[in-house]
Amino acid sequence: MKQLLILSGKGGTGKTTVAGALIRLSAAEAYADCDVDAPNLHLLMQQSEEPKRSDYNGMPKATINTDLCVSCGQCYSHCRFDAITTEPVYRVDPFACEGCGVCEAVCLAGAVTMNPAVAGELMLYTGHDRVFSTAQLKMGSGTTGKLVSEVKRQLKEAAGKAEFAVIDGSPGIGCPVIASISGVHMVLVVAEPSVSGISDMERIVRTAKTFHTRLAVCVNKYDVNLENTKKIEQFCNENSLPLVGRIPFDPEAVRAVNSGVTIVDTDCAAGRAVGAVYEKVKEILFSKAV
Repeated sequence: MKQLLILSGKGGTGKTTVAGALIRLSAAEAYADCDVDAPNLHLLMQQSEEPKRSDYNGMPKATINTDLCVSCGQCYSHCRFDAITTEPVYRVDPFACEGCGVCEAVCLAGAVTMNPAVAGELMLYTGHDRVFSTAQLKMGSGTTGKLVSEVKRQLKEAAGKAEFAVIDGSPGIGCPVIASISGVHMVLVVAEPSVSGISDMERIVRTAKTFHTRLAVCVNKYDVNLENTKKIEQFCNENSLPLVGRIPFDPEAVRAVNSGVTIVDTDCAAGRAVGAVYEKVKEILFSKAV
C-alpha cells in the first residue's frame, strides 16, 4: 500500500484542507488523521457511521497502597517529577506522574505498583468500502508518537488490499511527526508564504530528508505574499525538491471548509489548483525512480 503523508512544519498552513482534497481526488480507500492532539479530518470527510472505539494506554501510572506504605520516604525523595505528596498520606498525583517506575523500584515495602492508564482513544471507521483511522489524545497525556504509530498500525491492518492511503500528519517536527513519517512512501509539504512558514518548511524538509523518502512541496495561499513564494521556490530549486503546485487564496475554499466539504467538492480556484498538485504527486509517488 502506497502511503502519502501530508505535513506542514506548523499549524494553519492548510495541511488538512489539502489532505481532504487529495483523499477525494484519489478516491482513496484508506486514510488516517495522525494529528492526535487535535484531529479534524473527520469534519471534512463526514463519516455517517459510528466508529469502532478502543482505549489507548500510554505510560503506566504509579499508585501507592496506603495499607502497605510505611512512610519511609524513598519514593518521595527519588521522584524527579515531584509527583508524590506526603500529606495526609503518601499518594501519587496521576497528572504529574510520568510512569518511569523509579518509585516502584525503590519502595522497601512493595507498596507501589505501576498500573495501565488510559491516555487516549483510537477510532476506526470502516463503512462504505473505506477505512479511516484516527485517535484523540487526552489533554495532558504524553506518548503522542506512540499513539500515532497505533493509528497507522490500525489503518494498515484494516485496509487489507488497498493500494493507496493518504495520511494527514501532525504540525511541527516533534515525536508525532517522526512517527508519521516512518514507513511512508512520500511526504508532501504544504508551505505558506510567511516568514514563520518558510522557516518551519525548512525544518520539516530537513527532518523528512533523514528518512530518505520521496519529498515534494506545494505552496498554499501563494498570492498572499509573492515575494515569500519566490523564496520558497528558490529553496526548492537549491535543494532539488519538486515544487508540485501553487494554490491561491480563495474565499470559496474557506466557505467550502466551513460547510464541512473539501475544496474539490465545489468549483473553486483552490480546488482546481489542488487537482494539478494531485497529478504531479501521482507522477512522483508511482514513479519507479527513487
